[in-house]
Amino acid sequence: MNFASDNVHGIHPKVLKALSDCNEGAMGSYGADPVTARAEAAYREILGAPDAVVRFAATGTGANALVCAQLSPSFGRIYCHDSAHIHRDECAAPEFYSHGAKLVPLPGADGKFTPETLAEAIRFGKAGSLNDGRNAMVSITNATEWGTVYDPAEVAALARIAHEAGLPLHMDGARFANAVAGLGVDAADLTVRAGVDALCFGGTKNGAMAAEAVVFFDPARAEGFDYRRKQAGQVWSKQRYLAAQMLALATDGLWLDLARHANAMSARLAQGIVQAGGDLVVPVQANEVFARLPSEAHVRARGHGAAYHIWQDQPPVGDEPVTVRLVTSWATHEDDVGRLLELMRG
Repeated sequence: MNFASDNVHGIHPKVLKALSDCNEGAMGSYGADPVTARAEAAYREILGAPDAVVRFAATGTGANALVCAQLSPSFGRIYCHDSAHIHRDECAAPEFYSHGAKLVPLPGADGKFTPETLAEAIRFGKAGSLNDGRNAMVSITNATEWGTVYDPAEVAALARIAHEAGLPLHMDGARFANAVAGLGVDAADLTVRAGVDALCFGGTKNGAMAAEAVVFFDPARAEGFDYRRKQAGQVWSKQRYLAAQMLALATDGLWLDLARHANAMSARLAQGIVQAGGDLVVPVQANEVFARLPSEAHVRARGHGAAYHIWQDQPPVGDEPVTVRLVTSWATHEDDVGRLLELMRG
């Protein structure tokens, strides 16, 4: 009953087989191999972007940080939500790789900020002096750190504000598959058609061992990125092992099937928690559940080995409800969900 993260489970068997398959024989190094070429083409097709530049990285932090460095100068201002992974969970990697760009966190309910909030922040930043740095880019997370999603219209509205100010829009898609699955839309509708300029398409949280795709929809924005990625140590000499993982996820829609399963397990969890006397902190739209559990339900679940996070490290006080985060994955078993809910109901 481990709901601590979608990082805790292993590799999907088809991804593992793809790694084994590409282990046979000799292939070109540093991405000059047929597996990488097929994987890049697969993601251009998924995203409906035949001219996009697709590259692979080993970690989400590396992918995000390198995109920030690519799109922002060292004196740039990068607008993001105040709960964004690039702001709170990447050990200043975007600042490090961009040689000093400033992250400007914006408020917003349920992990999202509005076009009005973004427009005001950009206006304020543009009106600033030389001392403030220069507006450089906007970054959104989809699905967000709160498990909510931006729909295509919301993404398009933010892209419009960014583009009117001359700023590119980046999407941190560590859980992009869950967002697409939750919305039931085409991947292109949530990205290139909505005005996204760069996407980090997550694989690690969705059945891969360590693999992410970096996508620049306008090839001009990728100028020099290969050198930047190499300099950062994100180009493997045996690059085919990264590409093989992402290709396996792209084959026959596996990436979407795995995300649908994870989302379905979260939906079942959410419904059961409410039935057990808890309540939801935010709507459940992907594969994360933020909920307040009755104290006795929390004690029973933890006492029987259930793993999940007490949100924001706030320890329980007396009999007050306990705010928790539970995350499901491609490997979450229905029996584990059922057992946890049974414990919560007592």
